[in-house]
Amino acid sequence: MSPKELLYIEDALGHEQFLKTTCQETAQKLQDEELRSFVNQMYQKHQELFTQLYQLV
Repeated sequence: MSPKELLYIEDALGHEQFLKTTCQETAQKLQDEELRSFVNQMYQKHQELFTQLYQLV
């Protein structure tokens, strides 16, 4: 893998980490259970994407 590709993956990992954190914080603040469930599903999806990207390294 080239250095440029590694930088891209590092950047993508940072974005996924940010999105996971944002989803987690948002879900904690929501009172609507259906909306909280949706945001938690988004968190799980970003966790999966983070894991897939991490495995590339």
